Amino acid sequence: MSRLRTTAAAAALLLALPLSVAAAAPALAAPPVNSATAPAGPTTRAAAQVELPRPTGPYAVGQEALHLVDRNRPDPWVPDAGPRQLMVSMYYPAHAGTGTPAPYMTPAAARALLDGKLPGNTIPTEAVSGTRTWAESGARPQGGHYPLVVLSPGFTMPRATLSSLAEDLTSRGYVVAVIDHTYENTGTTFPDGRTLPCEACGKVDGDKGAALLEANRAKDVSFVIDRLTDHPHPAWRYSRLIDRDRIGMAGHSVGGASTVPALLTDDRIRAGVNLDGTMHYAVPESGLDGKPFMMMGHPLADGAEDSTWTTSWARLDGWKRWLTVDGTDHGSFTDFPLFFDGLGIPKGPETTIGSQRAVALTRQYVGAFFDLQLKGVPQPLLDGPSSANPEVRFTS
Repeated sequence: MSRLRTTAAAAALLLALPLSVAAAAPALAAPPVNSATAPAGPTTRAAAQVELPRPTGPYAVGQEALHLVDRNRPDPWVPDAGPRQLMVSMYYPAHAGTGTPAPYMTPAAARALLDGKLPGNTIPTEAVSGTRTWAESGARPQGGHYPLVVLSPGFTMPRATLSSLAEDLTSRGYVVAVIDHTYENTGTTFPDGRTLPCEACGKVDGDKGAALLEANRAKDVSFVIDRLTDHPHPAWRYSRLIDRDRIGMAGHSVGGASTVPALLTDDRIRAGVNLDGTMHYAVPESGLDGKPFMMMGHPLADGAEDSTWTTSWARLDGWKRWLTVDGTDHGSFTDFPLFFDGLGIPKGPETTIGSQRAVALTRQYVGAFFDLQLKGVPQPLLDGPSSANPEVRFTS
């Protein structure tokens, strides 16, 4: 499911691994501790304030949570639950100071993430749920029409783990929709207070199962675009901000791999980015109908290459880039490195890049890609290696 280094430190590896794998390796985690009764001391972590890096663009960032129900499709993981339901974080260019600080995630989702990825850990819930964001809930939107970018997180990872990227894209003049794919992550909290677990964990078997997972994600993405662009009754009150002719998609891990079926099945999606995801749903020999595609990932051990990347690279028939970022691991393209540093979780010896640098590089190259492909703004950054970013290697 994931392109992973096997040499990462145990705690970092557990955060990057799918839940089903992490749960099978309790010996790597700290022994269980009841945080409500444990005495203060070296075995109990105090809550630390983690802060997302400041967005780099000129716009302030507004955020709203959107609950969507697809009444034409039963939930693929729990059919008895009824129609497919999704939670989506909508980010939009806003007037600064017109809203209230947006939460990073709900306490229940944060607890599910910590317990699912680090069994027996003693990290307080608020160390994650209290993360400082730059978005404002209920902020007044800026006028105008903006390209839409849909973001899809990794398997078992909640949508909040792409917050740094979402905030930065929004600050550069995009509307961004970040999807929680229900029952595919450690916990999705709905407006009625329910936080649903990862029912797909342990059920995705082999390459065929992973390909079906990616295809299902593509259906989620198309449904979200349907509801955001529906005329005359869109699901989001600020849908007027979206330029329906400029839509892109990016994702991490399985979310990145899901850009392939999404680009193939939805003509509205014009360009895609895969952040470190093995592509079980293969790019067909006929390509992606000329749609631009960028792959950005970490170096594999001993110079190995992901065979799905080499195969797909040869088949891509439009503008394309393959970037490898030295010193990174699988989680480096998410918010996870910020928590490693902020909470004192050790990284693997080959993960040498700092958390702020990892976030900055992901933002720079993904932002440049969409500025070029959706706004038509030339981006010399994407023409080849840069002395300012020596960590980034281009495959030709």
